[in-house]
Amino acid sequence: MAKITFIEHNGTKHEVDVDNGTSVMNAAIDNLVPGIDADCGGQCSCATCHVYIDSDWVAKAGSPDDQEESMLDLNPERQPNSRLSCQIPVTDELDGLVVTLPEFQF
Repeated sequence: MAKITFIEHNGTKHEVDVDNGTSVMNAAIDNLVPGIDADCGGQCSCATCHVYIDSDWVAKAGSPDDQEESMLDLNPERQPNSRLSCQIPVTDELDGLVVTLPEFQF
C-alpha cells in the first residue's frame, strides 16, 4: 500500500491510501479526487488523466511507453514531468508519490 498526494491546480491537497496494483488514475477516481476525467477508462486512448509528477518522483514513476508518448504529444499543456495517470501502477516504491493536476484536461 502506498500513500499518494494529489494536488489540485488551486493547491487543494488530497492524501489517499492506495493498494498496490491500482493505477494512479483509479486511485484518484476511487477517492473522488477532482481533476481526473479518465474518459477512456484507463485504456491509454485519451489524455484526460494527465498529471504532473513531482520532480522527486519522476524516476520512480518510470518513463512513458510509445503509446503513452503519443497521447501526451496531443496535450498542449505537456511538460517534461507529464504522465498519464492510468499508466502508472502503484507499488510500495511509490509510497509518498506527489502528483499535481492540470487546470484542465484536454
